[in-house]
Amino acid sequence: MSQTLQALRGMNDILPDEAETWEHFEDIVRDWLKSYGYRPIRMPIVEPTPLFKRAIGEVTDIVEKEMYSFEDALNGEHLTLRPEGTASCVRAAIQHNLIAGSGPQRLYYHGPMFRHERPQKGRYRQFHQIGVEALGFAGPDIDAEHIIMCARLWDDLGLEDVSLELNSLGSAEERALHRAALIAYLEQHVDRLDEDGRRRLYTNPLRILDTKNPELQQIVEQAPKLADYLGEESLTHFAAVQTLVKDAGIPFRVNHRLVRGLDYYNRTVFEWVTTRLGAQGTICAGGRYDGLVAQLGGKPQPAAGFAMGVERLLALWQESGGEAEKVQPDVYLVHQGEAAMRLAFRAAEALRGHGFAALLHCGGGSFKSQMKKADASAAAVAVIIGEDEAAAGEVGVKPLRGAGAQQRVSLEGLPEAVADLLFTDESTNEEGNDGGV
Repeated sequence: MSQTLQALRGMNDILPDEAETWEHFEDIVRDWLKSYGYRPIRMPIVEPTPLFKRAIGEVTDIVEKEMYSFEDALNGEHLTLRPEGTASCVRAAIQHNLIAGSGPQRLYYHGPMFRHERPQKGRYRQFHQIGVEALGFAGPDIDAEHIIMCARLWDDLGLEDVSLELNSLGSAEERALHRAALIAYLEQHVDRLDEDGRRRLYTNPLRILDTKNPELQQIVEQAPKLADYLGEESLTHFAAVQTLVKDAGIPFRVNHRLVRGLDYYNRTVFEWVTTRLGAQGTICAGGRYDGLVAQLGGKPQPAAGFAMGVERLLALWQESGGEAEKVQPDVYLVHQGEAAMRLAFRAAEALRGHGFAALLHCGGGSFKSQMKKADASAAAVAVIIGEDEAAAGEVGVKPLRGAGAQQRVSLEGLPEAVADLLFTDESTNEEGNDGGV
């Protein structure tokens, strides 16, 4: 017997009960994004490998160790499953002349990303992100908008124990000055650096400040701070962001060790973190990346954005009591006999044409067994069609959740009869609830 095939490690199936929760969550997110004027964009899952090497940085962990890259066997092109969405979104904006042609853009996307990491709770090899990008906006106002709109979503979802951390990475020139000072400082402690620290010392020393190694905490605490190298323009921008966030009543902490794992960030960076998800505590992160459009071949444009991990957000949302509404039909149709089955198909389509969710029984079985399934479906109404009803061109309508006898109606009168039962049942429930207060 052949071995049963399994999903790849770190790439998970999302089964119906869980997928319904995902869809409910995504509906909330779409409404939230539209309320801020963000429009959807969809990019390919597979992109040219040079896109990510140029955007993310060749000496980052993502490019060096985590990307799923391969050579197209047909034409030798080097391709990569996208590890993040910003580079793809900016590439699309440049390719289709979105900013120059239509002005600044507020965009969002969602979908799977891929990184070859060690799978653990909240971190998978195929994971899902919701990304938000604002292209063509230079001021601190868009930075603040991104932070404030995140706070709005947390409130809409009822999330608890979520806190905000801010920092400024300044300009490329300011980072270069800080980088030189940081390398000189770390060289004095090179014998105490771990393997990652020694590997990053000359290629990406800023990432050493973000280490989780407890043995390096004293070293990084005493390292030169980027804030001491920021010029007046960067400081003014960062101060304006903080003022707008304070005006919105959002508490935050300035974390001078907060850096991002992607090379394209500058000036404002932020993370929303929680203590409820263990080591994987970041649920949303982003900031400004003014040089990326030009870096990818477009006309220089300011830009800012953020991304949130769906798996982590869902885990936190469910822990805070969030859940999807159960999907259930309005009507369950039972039938017996060939003529009844054919009429049942017509009845089901008539109901759907009037906006009702109708579940048609398939697979045969006695009326008794079908009615058990109708009751288990949580539908409010059963439509029953036997030989007598089929011969007369009529259907039986029976309430499943409230009082009332079965009645026979014509096919044309079915939608109205179902509506009467559904609305009567809702009205009765509301009256009952009021009476119990």
